[in-house]
Amino acid sequence: MRKLSLGLSFAAMAVLVACGDDNSSIANDLDELSSSSENDVNDVVTGTFTDPRDGQTYRTVKIGNQTWMAENLNYRYLGPTDDLDSSSFCYDDDPANCDTYGRLYLWSAAMDSAGIIEGNTANGCGYNSECSPSGNVRGVCPQDWHLPSNWDEFEALFEAVGGQEVAGAMLKSTSGWNSNGDGTDAYGFSAFPAGARNIDSGFRNLGNNVTFWSSTEIGVGVYSMYLNYSYERAFLEDDGKDFALSVRCLKD
Repeated sequence: MRKLSLGLSFAAMAVLVACGDDNSSIANDLDELSSSSENDVNDVVTGTFTDPRDGQTYRTVKIGNQTWMAENLNYRYLGPTDDLDSSSFCYDDDPANCDTYGRLYLWSAAMDSAGIIEGNTANGCGYNSECSPSGNVRGVCPQDWHLPSNWDEFEALFEAVGGQEVAGAMLKSTSGWNSNGDGTDAYGFSAFPAGARNIDSGFRNLGNNVTFWSSTEIGVGVYSMYLNYSYERAFLEDDGKDFALSVRCLKD
């Protein structure tokens, strides 16, 4: 299982090293994609959605047959009380970071394991607990939205933007990424490098990467989508449930 503070898995890194670091080839691939998928870019439909639970408004974008939130979810789930720590966080515990990057959610919070949201189908899904919810899992998302399931819905997104090898460049925002790692944001998905909260309660990798939860377990971990400042491609991998990561909701 990948540790976020280490970035990419060793297996993925080995493949990338074996393939070489041909920047001109990557640039040519992106140019060809831009030319070949121009109609798809023009077909993107943008909009807004206001979450009635707290009045926050999110940009939305339809890419292919999917409608995504074009911002990370920022719904405050189970704030701290006298006998309960928070299960969703602002990076460095700074509310200004929530405004920019959205909140970071434990998987139990992303799934609404406590069952505080009406219509939830994932009660009890969380750390040290395995579950197999059926159908779309609303989790912490607003009504009529859900967490992406398995890798299938992420893979559909990759296909719609030209394939997994260039999806990172296409989905990353045009600012905020370290070391000139900004993307083209050609489709308006606007993935900002929100970092993560590690299992030791420390915050890591703001500006370097972003990881999005799915609703599907793999062994003791969970499927996720990972974008990194160093790479044009997107990654599908698994993460431990005790990390706090970003959430992008998908329209039912």
